[in-house]
Amino acid sequence: MKILVAEDEPNISRLYQISFEDADHEVTLTNNGFDCLEEYYKSLKESERKEDASDAFIKKTPFDVVILDYRMPKKDGMEVAREILAIRPNQRIIFVSAFVLDTLNDAVKNLDRVVEMVQKPFEIEELMSLIEDTEIWRGLEEMNVNVPALREMGVSHLQIQGLFEGLKKLQKGKGFTVRSQ
Repeated sequence: MKILVAEDEPNISRLYQISFEDADHEVTLTNNGFDCLEEYYKSLKESERKEDASDAFIKKTPFDVVILDYRMPKKDGMEVAREILAIRPNQRIIFVSAFVLDTLNDAVKNLDRVVEMVQKPFEIEELMSLIEDTEIWRGLEEMNVNVPALREMGVSHLQIQGLFEGLKKLQKGKGFTVRSQ
């Protein structure tokens, strides 16, 4: 997974880097909103060069997830999110913030969409689980979905989330069998 992080606290940034790299994710760290956007645009240009004609109608994102601190120097997380979503509305963004109400209110007003968020302070495992969609993958396995095949297909977060929600709706009120381990 390719992860872009914008975090102005060096210790938190370092924790992200160590944790994500230990989980075999590719991490790009920035310490403010301006640098985050520069990295995003640079990676976007590189990924667009690699796209072939068959991918032209699909606007791929250069990162699987962008993690933004809400309050940062130069440009805050909301400004960064707004700019990224203007060019790639399908980019997955997770806010990490101690200012939950401010972040949610700002997101509703400025982004016109539901955002993913983790409240500071938190355990790194919580963020890792959210990034890797651990709960969704586990839920799909419990519904006897062929998870290895889905992973092999490289489905996006939005696709697996949609599949999971759709299957939950279909199975609402119906029992389902959980495979024994």
